[in-house]
Amino acid sequence: MIKDLLDRPIEKLPTTLKFDGRILYLLDDAELMRAQLYDGTDVELTHALEQRLRDQISTDEITPAYICFFYDETLGDFPYLGLRTTNQTTGETEYPVRRNAVRDGGFVCSVAGKRRGKGSSREASPYAELHAGIKVVVAESIERIYNENCQNLGVLTTSDFGIIERIKAGEQIQLAEFTAGKDEITRQIIEYGGLFEFNVARLQSKVTIPITVALEEGAASGRPMTIAEKIFAKHLVTDASKGMCGVPWVQAGDASFFRTDIRFSHEYVTPMASIFFEEKVGKDAKIVDPDTVLFFRDHLTFLSKVMSQERIEEGLLDAANELEVKQRDFSLKQGVKLYGEQMGQRLGSQAICHSKILEKYAEPGMLIIGTDSHTPHAGAIGAVAFGVGTTAIFNSWITKDVRVSVPPSFKVVISGEPAANVTAKDYMLEILRHPYIRDGEAIGQIIEYTGPAIEALSVDERATMTNMAAEVGAFTGIIAADDKSVQFLVNERGMDPVRAHALTEGMQSDAGADYVKVIEIDASTIRPMAALPNDPGNGVNIEELGKEPIRIDIAYAGSCTAGKKEDMDMYATVFAEADAQGLTVHPDVKVFIQCGSTDVREYCREKGYLDLFERMGAEFIEPGCGACIAAGPGVTTSPDEVSMSSQNRNFPGRSGPGQLYLGSPYSVAASAVAGYVTSWSPNQRFEPVSPKKLETV
Repeated sequence: MIKDLLDRPIEKLPTTLKFDGRILYLLDDAELMRAQLYDGTDVELTHALEQRLRDQISTDEITPAYICFFYDETLGDFPYLGLRTTNQTTGETEYPVRRNAVRDGGFVCSVAGKRRGKGSSREASPYAELHAGIKVVVAESIERIYNENCQNLGVLTTSDFGIIERIKAGEQIQLAEFTAGKDEITRQIIEYGGLFEFNVARLQSKVTIPITVALEEGAASGRPMTIAEKIFAKHLVTDASKGMCGVPWVQAGDASFFRTDIRFSHEYVTPMASIFFEEKVGKDAKIVDPDTVLFFRDHLTFLSKVMSQERIEEGLLDAANELEVKQRDFSLKQGVKLYGEQMGQRLGSQAICHSKILEKYAEPGMLIIGTDSHTPHAGAIGAVAFGVGTTAIFNSWITKDVRVSVPPSFKVVISGEPAANVTAKDYMLEILRHPYIRDGEAIGQIIEYTGPAIEALSVDERATMTNMAAEVGAFTGIIAADDKSVQFLVNERGMDPVRAHALTEGMQSDAGADYVKVIEIDASTIRPMAALPNDPGNGVNIEELGKEPIRIDIAYAGSCTAGKKEDMDMYATVFAEADAQGLTVHPDVKVFIQCGSTDVREYCREKGYLDLFERMGAEFIEPGCGACIAAGPGVTTSPDEVSMSSQNRNFPGRSGPGQLYLGSPYSVAASAVAGYVTSWSPNQRFEPVSPKKLETV
């Protein structure tokens, strides 16, 4: 395989580029969006800024989940179908973009505000934009994974709004303007037009791989490092041909390739990556070291229960099922372990990818990549785990390497004694509303959680913190390995205690390590929280929601974030108290509890939780991603429906068209009983609202 790549011709892009096409401003104004898309109206930059560019555009809005059932150039029909805008006359939410509107409009450049591309790591988003004609993406700030996916595919990105008028004027623009300020590797990836092309040039020794300062003469004396920097230092590739890795130290900004320990992908991504692999490397090519690669069928196993008849008639269910077939065939061909559907089960998977990686594979000091933004879940055990796109994962199948510019770290220190009803989820909702996060300052950085309140958390609760580094916009989240990590490895994995202790040695940050920001939080001041609809950063204290209860129609308890064993303990604690008071879930509320793996399900069975959940009137669901991605029971079906969920994000359309609130497992279970968004406290008396009166027809 490598020999064939060594003989392949590869060239850089021209040094100057000219872009022929229109500018599309992604605005909150529904009518102005329609005017651009369908009336041929060209908006002036000053007017666009006055009308407010859309901030916080997630990849769910660029390519809604159902669009990602496609994994070829058909994606170019669909960019921005989920873009949420406002009718300036009525104030109502509208989705003005239709199929083929972007391609038919002749747009070459797409412009947005802050935090463009937040959320899921789906490379389908820039791939859809690229095949709709978008060659340049401009935004005030761009999320890390989305930005890398653009670079890997050859879509140019910039925060320089001056580029816009020059594109409109038909000027020749220097490629160097898109590489300015980039690290050496990123610059060359852009110059070669994408990651694969760069990697071929790398194998042909045509590119320059920077030498870290630590390898320069006289520089090996070291420096204090964060835990993440220690892991990067251990995995930095020094000689790819000999498989040599490791330097004395690294620092933020060091750009290189790093050897991975685990690479995983799921059925949304594996098919596209496999096509890239077979087309660019060869039909008979084999993945390097397949024993360190894992595939998961976890996202779409319940899709048939929630997909509308209209979508089914459009062929989308067949397209989604084809993803599973393609992944399964590629898994068999490559000899890669696949966690698929359960034997004898019509619905449900063996495990959500993040759940299984933490349960069975992740170890302190590992470097793990996965094709999902919530890959940082495994950081709970003291590993560096981060999400990558399709192109990055398929390139890692060739070399085991992943390119990284070591990010700066910031630290969140949580001290104080929390109340008994305050959880890791409440910590995260507090962190997400901090201005440093809301303003996008944390994009692409590593968030390290520390302090007495963090040390007191179990590994399951720590995983909630690191998992939701994705919502922070961080590169990853990590917590130092300690005695809790040892207990987890011994009790959950059956690992020899001596080996478990050895794995945690040195997996803590050094005194004097560099942090660009330190945020201090007093856990005793935090109360149970809820994130208001449309963004997990919309956190408020539940007790401040007002006198009028926010009635709910659905309570969804699960996802990778909240489908762990300790999450099940929380649901059961609340339901057991309600059960003792003679209560069940509220008659107006449909309640779904979905675990993260079959291991968690069997834990629930052993603890008697399954009987309790059934007695309470909650529906227990087999493992899978489900409602979190609008692909299983628990989704809303109309804009006026309200859901309370323990999942990680509530971007527009994420779990259906309704209003989605986020809360802790305790709060979700309490809301299910009460019938409205509320919190729980030990030994409380529940006061459910009266059932809704049926309207007389």
